Amino acid sequence: MNNNLFATFAAKMQERGTANFITTPEGKTYSYAEALSTTEQIAGALKMLGVEPGDRVAVQVDKSPEAILLYLATLRVGGVYLPLNTGYTADEVGYFLGDAEPALFVCQPAAFESAKAIAAETGCPCVETLGVNADGSLMEKVGKADAYTGIEQRADDDLAAILYTSGTTGRSKGAMLTHRNLGSNCRSLAEAWRFTEKDRLIHALPIFHTHGLFVACNVILITGASLYFMSKFDVDMIIAAMPEGTTLMGVPTFYTRLLQDDRLTPELTSNMRLFTSGSAPLTAETHQKFEERTGHAILERYGMTETNMNTSNPYDGDRIAGTVGMPLPGVEIRITDPEAGDHKPLPAGEIGMLEVRGPNVFKGYWRMPEKTKAELLDDGFFITGDLALIDERGYVQIVGRDKDLVISGGFNVYPKEVEQVIDAMPEVMESAVIGVPHPDFGEGVTAVVVLLPGEKLEEVDVINALAGHLAKFKQPKRVFFVEALPRNTMGKVQKKQLRDEYKDIYQDA
Repeated sequence: MNNNLFATFAAKMQERGTANFITTPEGKTYSYAEALSTTEQIAGALKMLGVEPGDRVAVQVDKSPEAILLYLATLRVGGVYLPLNTGYTADEVGYFLGDAEPALFVCQPAAFESAKAIAAETGCPCVETLGVNADGSLMEKVGKADAYTGIEQRADDDLAAILYTSGTTGRSKGAMLTHRNLGSNCRSLAEAWRFTEKDRLIHALPIFHTHGLFVACNVILITGASLYFMSKFDVDMIIAAMPEGTTLMGVPTFYTRLLQDDRLTPELTSNMRLFTSGSAPLTAETHQKFEERTGHAILERYGMTETNMNTSNPYDGDRIAGTVGMPLPGVEIRITDPEAGDHKPLPAGEIGMLEVRGPNVFKGYWRMPEKTKAELLDDGFFITGDLALIDERGYVQIVGRDKDLVISGGFNVYPKEVEQVIDAMPEVMESAVIGVPHPDFGEGVTAVVVLLPGEKLEEVDVINALAGHLAKFKQPKRVFFVEALPRNTMGKVQKKQLRDEYKDIYQDA
């Protein structure tokens, strides 16, 4: 048996034949048969470019059906797919290419010259482009290469993807995800959320992220359902799609924005059977208002880059606001005392560190054996860094984060990475970056800065200085200047005190 995840998808694609796989609002369509055939052609181009099993293929392109087919073609040839956020700057991309050493980097056509320079600096041997209209140098090579109709043999434990997640020390870590990790998780989700080939998923998420790529697309591929594929979230397009859609996977921002539109009614959503939310906490208020307006209770779930999805509120049964439900089939969780460090489960209702084990849990961090050993325990449990409790009904509640991670608009932002860039400014003595409640983004990235004696800076100066170094979602929405940062007796900056002080600044955002 070929354990390549693509072999599983290909069997379903063949079975579905002329059934619809992807439709875009602009009217572009791919049947399953057409999509399967195109993966053969892209795979032929990848082979021609020298991509071998185990090679990384780094991809920083705009969302398009062909970008999904490139992901599938990479799996087909046994490559390791490495999606990069389109907001990453040249500095950030340089780090990823240097660390992952991909055999191929696929970028946006407009970024080709810049990408070539980065590739030359990092030793990446090959750069191609892919545009949103099935254009770019990669697609030109597709027309010249012989189609590759085979599927490379892979073991369960072979890598299918590497996703970079920010590190608390300022540099990103590459989470290594295997064919087993991705395959087991999409099967569990398809079963838990009752997906069938009759489903039509409204897809408005980015595809460089676990949520949009592995949760949304893999669940559709494993069940033979179809995607209504939008380039980005747009209220008008979502509303137009709902009468023919059956499901929407979103982040809390999707739902807060939909609730601002009077067209959101039970009639509009009468054909929809499921709304899910993840990537950031959904407020109880949003959950309640959405149910009042539509009759649908949003199903909240919990996952992370290293594990895909871990828990979910039930499809049948109470979807309780403020909780992320119960473990998915095959997934185990325990709450332990991080101070004790013995990893023994705490009683129900007690807050502690959430640890997870299952076939969904990643293989480790790329070329970081010590970091892997510290977070992936000998018994197979992964220390998530999230503080949680399990209530008397068995529902998991995430109550905070052990590290000062900020989740803004569904994206992880580690303060240290932002602080390092601010602290490098010649006028700055030190800074502290925190996340505080934001009605649209969940949390707003906020910087508190201490200047050197005699120096002057305005808020806009700091924001402008960061623009060339950090992706937009990592840049502070506000910058405040103070005489000194609050510290405890050990000299540690008291970020909780800062979060309390600035907690209301985005109330009217």
